[in-house]
Amino acid sequence: MTGLACGDVEGKFDILFNRVRAIQKKSGNFDLLLCVGNFFGSTPDAEWEEYKTGIKKAPIQTYVLGANNQETVKYFQDADGCELAENITYLGRKGIFTGSSGLQIVYLSGTESLNEPVPGYSFSPKDVSSLRMMLCTTSQFKGVDILLTSPWPKYVGNFGNSSGEVDTKKCGSALVSSLATGLKPRYHFAALEKTYYERLPYRNHIVLQENAQHATRFIALANVGNPEKKKYLYAFSIVPMKLMDAAELVKQPPDVTENPYRKSGQEVSIGKQIPAPVEESACQFFFDLNEKQGRKRSSTGRDSKSSPHPKQPRKPPQPPGPCWFCLASPEVEKHLVVNIGTHCYLALAKGGLSDDHVLILPIGHYQSVVELSAEVVEEVEKYKATLRRFFKSRGKRCVVFERNYKSHHLQLQVIPVPVSCCATDDIKDAFITQAQEQQIELLEIPEHSDIKQIAQPGAAYFYVELDTGEKLFHRIKKNFPLQFGREVLASEAILNIPDKSDWRQCQISKEDEETLARRFRKDFEPFDFTVDD
Repeated sequence: MTGLACGDVEGKFDILFNRVRAIQKKSGNFDLLLCVGNFFGSTPDAEWEEYKTGIKKAPIQTYVLGANNQETVKYFQDADGCELAENITYLGRKGIFTGSSGLQIVYLSGTESLNEPVPGYSFSPKDVSSLRMMLCTTSQFKGVDILLTSPWPKYVGNFGNSSGEVDTKKCGSALVSSLATGLKPRYHFAALEKTYYERLPYRNHIVLQENAQHATRFIALANVGNPEKKKYLYAFSIVPMKLMDAAELVKQPPDVTENPYRKSGQEVSIGKQIPAPVEESACQFFFDLNEKQGRKRSSTGRDSKSSPHPKQPRKPPQPPGPCWFCLASPEVEKHLVVNIGTHCYLALAKGGLSDDHVLILPIGHYQSVVELSAEVVEEVEKYKATLRRFFKSRGKRCVVFERNYKSHHLQLQVIPVPVSCCATDDIKDAFITQAQEQQIELLEIPEHSDIKQIAQPGAAYFYVELDTGEKLFHRIKKNFPLQFGREVLASEAILNIPDKSDWRQCQISKEDEETLARRFRKDFEPFDFTVDD
């Protein structure tokens, strides 16, 4: 089935239909024309009267949405839809239109209103909820073919290509975002902003958590006959979802992005801002920092003097040659070491992004998290949890990342970001956006998943963990920018220190490094789980 979609007509019926005739003469006939935005304008009714009385006729079956302002409500007398003129049909306030081929089109007329009573040219949260209930409650529901709305969905630009002058964090409707999230349309057409924007297709599933689903293409169209010649007509060809092979339906386009409406694992809430992520408490992890311990603790958290036959620790793996990070190696810059556990240690990063940028490193020689033994993993998690608590007490959230590529010894980079700088969602957005700009496929993985389930020993990868527990993962297949993690965090969107993206430009004297290390040891002492006062 082939169709055309059109932006705001604003009463310029002759310009629109003459253009459609020219297109059909060149490309053949289309099955229908879908009009979103303002169909009627503030121009005199003389042109419309010619269509209404049959003097002129639309050259294609045309379906239009209802009023977006009080001035044009008069043209749409029947809320359930009606024929406005020959070949021109008003779909109605809201509902589902199913074509003879099985194509399913969901429509929602008007603009968003959160006030009661709802004006005749608006839709309410109840309208959106009822549309979702009509479709989404059945277990067989996979999505719809087309969604028609006049307003843009709010946040549609997240993780996508530039939307030009339209700020999608401020413009558009959060209710429409919620509807698009629930209905999963294959095409979503909108207008009203007087510009053309074809967003990169986005996913409707969470990678590695949900089965693959079809992608959505959002297209916003300009107003008919605009002097800037912005695109107001869009031609599309679509096979109804019901008739498609399942594997073909879920095939992902090569330029597909993350879902713009999903933040912190939540979808846009109806009529509200996206809720802020909740901080995780330390007791979720292996130990409670509030618990008082009287002696040096083993990696299992048991008192090392309580057992008459303490377990002898296994000798840590040895490197095949000199290593800058094995603690027993003479190459280690020991003045940077700030804390030592049973299996791991903390060290200030050389040329750090900040004075408290630290590394979690295994004492023995392990190349990556994937290769760590169980007891080392346990202590790594302790250090991560402790550092979250430590930085939280100082008004900061920490980002942890690992690059297992062109490195020989595991280095977990822990970078604190002041809470006042940005939200966790901004950090996540920055990683995903910069990854897309560099053609890096950064996938979201389940919060409590084990990297060992995703990457095999020896496999190259990049991995980042946010303070909310959200994780992003990239399987490195060929090349990868070595400073990617630093570049994202140093960017204007996060720490705003782009000149520090390369650690070699941030090196300081050994004397200054020693001063910073002493300060960190003193500040960290109340949080140290390896000893107690």
